[in-house]
Amino acid sequence: MTIADIKKTAETKMDQSIAAFKNNLQKIRTGRANPALLDSIQVEYYGSMVPLSQVANVTLLDSRTISVQPWEKGMGAKIEKAIRESDLGLNPASMGELIRVPMPPMSEERRKEMTKLARNEGESAKIAVRNLRRDANESVKKLVKDKLASEDDQKRAETDVQKFTDKHIAEIDTLVAAKEQEIMAV
Repeated sequence: MTIADIKKTAETKMDQSIAAFKNNLQKIRTGRANPALLDSIQVEYYGSMVPLSQVANVTLLDSRTISVQPWEKGMGAKIEKAIRESDLGLNPASMGELIRVPMPPMSEERRKEMTKLARNEGESAKIAVRNLRRDANESVKKLVKDKLASEDDQKRAETDVQKFTDKHIAEIDTLVAAKEQEIMAV
């Protein structure tokens, strides 16, 4: 493995960490409805548990209401039960085959909890990026130790990896700030 491979691998993994972080941020509830909020809900379907998105169409009716349209007639009650029993604190209402999931307004205290949660997710993502930086630097040091690269190459590589790290951490900070703003907006 060359220094170029190590740098490319580190940057790719950092990009993947950012993607995972964005996915986690989507699950944090804001004042507005978001179909991704229901992604974690599992529904019993012919004896096995499957994600809600595999048994129903999840869309937005308006900024505060998610609609769930089951693909099979008998699934409405099971989907409604799964949403009600999830730890999201949502209360779905059936209207024929359509299930409406209104988003209750969040209290100031709940908004602050959600911003804390967003910051914690951001910190976890930063830790993941820093661990990737450490791994890349250790790999470069191993190449130098095995006499496959010079110490000058090591310094250049560490500088480049630090630049990737700084860029990704700045992106995480930006995403956290945007999410906090979204949560605190009434």
